[in-house]
Amino acid sequence: MISMTLAEIAEVVGGTLQAGAQPEATVTGFVEFDSRKVTKGGLFVALPGERVDGHRFAQAACEKGAVAVLAAREVEAPSILVQPKSSADADVFAAVVDALTALATEISRRLTEAGKLTIVGVTGSAGKTSTKDLLNAVLSCDGPTVAPPGSFNNEIGHPYTVLRCDDTTEYLVAEMSARGVGHIAHLASIARPRIGVVLNVGSAHLGEFGSRENIAQAKGELVEALPAATEGGIAILNADDVFVAAMDKRTDAKVVYYSAATPPMRQADYYATDIELDNVARASFTLHGPGFDPVPVQLGVFGQHQVSNALAAAAAGIESGMSANDVARCLSTHRAASEHRMDVRTRADGLTVINDSYNANPESMRAAVAALAYTASANPGSRAIAVLGPMGELGNDGIQAHRDLGEELARFNVTHAVAVGGDELISATADAAEARGVVVYRAPDAAQAAEAVNEIVRQRPADLPDGSDVVLVKASNSARLWRVAQALTDSPEADHTA
Repeated sequence: MISMTLAEIAEVVGGTLQAGAQPEATVTGFVEFDSRKVTKGGLFVALPGERVDGHRFAQAACEKGAVAVLAAREVEAPSILVQPKSSADADVFAAVVDALTALATEISRRLTEAGKLTIVGVTGSAGKTSTKDLLNAVLSCDGPTVAPPGSFNNEIGHPYTVLRCDDTTEYLVAEMSARGVGHIAHLASIARPRIGVVLNVGSAHLGEFGSRENIAQAKGELVEALPAATEGGIAILNADDVFVAAMDKRTDAKVVYYSAATPPMRQADYYATDIELDNVARASFTLHGPGFDPVPVQLGVFGQHQVSNALAAAAAGIESGMSANDVARCLSTHRAASEHRMDVRTRADGLTVINDSYNANPESMRAAVAALAYTASANPGSRAIAVLGPMGELGNDGIQAHRDLGEELARFNVTHAVAVGGDELISATADAAEARGVVVYRAPDAAQAAEAVNEIVRQRPADLPDGSDVVLVKASNSARLWRVAQALTDSPEADHTA
C-alpha cells in the first residue's frame, strides 16, 4: 500500500481515531486480515468471522508491528473506528468491508491518476485463476505486477489485492467473479480497469443466475467499465464464445479478439496454430497476431484449454506494449502458481496425479477430463482414473450436469472413477459412468478415496503393457478433494513434480 497517515485513512473511510492512535502515524506496510501475517508498519483489518472475531486479535496485531487496526468495534489498541448500523456481526462485517473498499478505491484512484498503474481485469465462468496467473507471468516481465493470491476475486479479496499496490507497481491484475448482476460493476468501480479480458460464459453459478444470458449480462459489466478507445481502453474478447464475442457492442473501448479454435475464428486478432500436446498434456503452439511475425510458445501448464487462456494473456501483454517475443518467452517459462489448479505430480511408482481440485463446473470439468484422457493415451499402458466430487451452484440443472459428466468419462475412455461423498449429485455421475462400463468406486471421504486409488494401482492387470496410471482429482472447492491429491502425493511412493 502507498504510505498514508492514520488521519488520511480515517478521512477516507469515514472513521475516527481511537485508543491512542496518532494522526501522524503512517501505514507503510501491507493490509492484513490475519493477525499472524501482520508485518511492521502494516494495518490490521478486524473482520468478524464464523468462528472468531478479528477484533479479539487487535492488540496482538499491534504487538506484531501493525500501526493501527481498522475496526467497527472498540478495541484496546490504536484504531480507526467506523460505525456499523448495529452491533450484529453482519453489520459489523459490512462496515469493515465498506471501509476497506473505500480505502482500496482511493489507493487505486491515486495510482491511476498519477499514470503509474495499469489495471487489467479478467472474468469468465471458467479459467479466471489460470489466466490471472498467466497474465501475472507476462506482465511481470514488463514491470512490477500485483495479482491476487489464489482466487481473491470477491468483495473482500479484490480490495485486499488492490491494497498490495504501492508507488512502484506498474500493473494490477484483477480477477473478478460474480454471484449476481452488478457484482463485477462494483468490483470495477473499486479499481477501474483499462484492459478487460472476458474468457467465456459457461454454466458455473447457473443456479444463482438462472440462465447463460444472465451470466453474460454480469460478465459483460467488465467491458462496460472500460474507458473509451480514445482513453486507452481495450476489451479482449474470446471469439470462440458467442456470448463473449457479442459483448463488443457493450463497450466504447478498442476491441480485440482471440481464438484457440482450429481453424481460428475469422475476426480473431490473436490466434494459435500448430497446437501439440506433450505426454502430460502441456501445449505448444505458434502465436499469431497483428504487427509481428509468428512466434513459438511452449506452455508449462497442463491441458489444451490453457492455449485459450494463454492467448488472452498474450493479447493483454502485446496490447500493453510488450513485444511478442517477450510475451512468448514469459508464457513459456510460467509454471502453475495457484494451489490445486492443474498441479501435476508423478510419484516414484509412476502414478501421475493431476490435482485440479480447487473448483469445478461443467466446462472446466470437461477440460480436465480431456487432459486426463490425453495424458493417459500419450503414455502407452496407462489407465485414466478420475476422482470426482460434486459440482456446486448448478441449480435445477445439477443432476443432469452430473449425469452428463458420467457419460463424458466413458466417452473419454476413463477406465476407473472414484465418486467421493454420498450426495445425489455425485451419485448421478457414478451411476451414469457405471452404466457405460466405467469401473466405479464409491468413497465416503477423502481418505478412503485415496485408498481406492492406491488399490486400483495395486491391482493393475499383469497382461497390460508396461506403463503407469494417471489420476485426476477434481470437484468444487467445498468438497476439499485436494486432500485426496495430498494423500496420494504425500505417500511413500511420492517423488517429484512432473
